[in-house]
Amino acid sequence: MSKESRQAARQKVIDVLNKARSMELLAIGQYMNQHYNLDDMDYGELAANIKLIAIDEMRHAEQFAERIMELGGEPTSDPDDAVKRGQKIEGIFPFDSNLEDNTIAAYNQFLQVCRENGDSVSFKLFETIIDEEQEHLNYFDDVGDHIETLGAAYLARIAGTPSSTGGFSKGFASSGGE
Repeated sequence: MSKESRQAARQKVIDVLNKARSMELLAIGQYMNQHYNLDDMDYGELAANIKLIAIDEMRHAEQFAERIMELGGEPTSDPDDAVKRGQKIEGIFPFDSNLEDNTIAAYNQFLQVCRENGDSVSFKLFETIIDEEQEHLNYFDDVGDHIETLGAAYLARIAGTPSSTGGFSKGFASSGGE
């Protein structure tokens, strides 16, 4: 493989890593906005878990940035889109499920770009992060289903729960989803 084709392959990987990083930056902003709003509405348990998920997304964004730097690229600092503000509780979890589902689909495509361009390190990074995104999706689906099925009874059980997440070294997936 010529130097030019190696550089072109590397750039393709950097491009998908940066796209993934921008998606993570959006998720961070979105989930932190939801965390603040849910905490303000006195749904502490939901707020705490979304905060932990945002911390996972922060770690993912950093992992992508570190890999981009290893490959000689410049990590983006631009989120993929604008944060959707003022969401009602009934809409938050289906919205987040959709965000995670789209992320998993994109990352599976990005993983293939890494494979096609001979970057097994980035491939493995996407594999690991996809697993964590799936945990987030499952959580959002579960809570969304509870709200849809049980409505006010479920929300009443959550109301008034504490939002403290303790230390900030672990995110949702690394804490076992609890």
